[in-house]
Amino acid sequence: MSDLSEAEQALLALIRENPFAGQQQMADQLGLSRSAVAAHVVRLTEKGHILGRGYLLPQEGRVAVVGGAVIDRKYIARAPLIAGTSNPVEGMRGFGGVARNVAENLAALGAGVSFVSAVGADESGRDLARHLSTRGIDVANLFQLPEERTAEYAAILEPGGDLAYGIADMAIFDRMTPELLANAAPSLAAARLVFVDCNLPAATLAALIEQRRAGRFELAIDAVSTPKVKKLPDDLSGVDLLFLNLDEASAYLESSFSRNINGMEKAAKALIEAGASAVILTSGALGAVVANGGGASHVPVVAARPVDMTGAGDAMIAGTLHHYLHSGALHEAVRRGALIASLTTESAASVHPQMSPHFVEANLHRLAPIEGEARV
Repeated sequence: MSDLSEAEQALLALIRENPFAGQQQMADQLGLSRSAVAAHVVRLTEKGHILGRGYLLPQEGRVAVVGGAVIDRKYIARAPLIAGTSNPVEGMRGFGGVARNVAENLAALGAGVSFVSAVGADESGRDLARHLSTRGIDVANLFQLPEERTAEYAAILEPGGDLAYGIADMAIFDRMTPELLANAAPSLAAARLVFVDCNLPAATLAALIEQRRAGRFELAIDAVSTPKVKKLPDDLSGVDLLFLNLDEASAYLESSFSRNINGMEKAAKALIEAGASAVILTSGALGAVVANGGGASHVPVVAARPVDMTGAGDAMIAGTLHHYLHSGALHEAVRRGALIASLTTESAASVHPQMSPHFVEANLHRLAPIEGEARV
């Protein structure tokens, strides 16, 4: 708690002992005036050590997830798609968005999650809020914007589950400005880790990176797509974990890389040189390369019987973050993320309905042993 003065540390200790203590009582115990205690309370709130009224203390290891929440419409073709004509499909409606999927997976794995996003003041927005709340996710900072539509994404899939076309109405996320996110400052400051996706405007991403440089939380970012990764600044210092695929890395770096492990490692190294502390770079069946200042390692995909690929990348991110928060071991965290991604492909839902710590533990046998590691 190096960001706290001695008086703030003493006050925080009293609040932990008795969150219901009055300001005058604490002032008497500390030998301070009540106004001085009130000022310290304000600063503790701004720094994320307490969560406003009632002196609520932040949950240890809490994650703040910031970014897209959308209505997903999914259409699975009954036969190979033919351009220029009508195609018979099986349609369904659900909830999606990179950040929303990550948030729901994290909550299912047992993490405390605060979700920060924007929806319209419409039935779709209310449905999203209700669904997240039933999953135990804090939606106090799910902002309803009356003049906007809740975001929608339509995925048109080949019969085997591969994405053929994606159609998106994401204009509402342009309203997620630094000024809007300032309303969520206590939740961000209280988080152990903040995850954001590149659905946010470039100015908001830059502001969050700057907050990380001066703040207490770790910052993880997902590129989302090749156009959206270009919103990231040239200087990636302040980004603790960067998730992206090889195409997105090529778009950001404005350079091409061989589609093999060597090419992935070169791209990841270039992103480290741009300032990112660690990079998790994927490329389909090639799996993932995990890189930091100490070098790079490879994580293979986990064999699966896929039904639908939608949400697999988001599940991988959530699984990685969850294990990383508990262990700090990034390579093993990405292995867990790869397993959770494969499990997700075996369900038609963007978030596997059985996702839980027990479900993951029951499937750990599907991970290939690390070289030199005995199978138990």
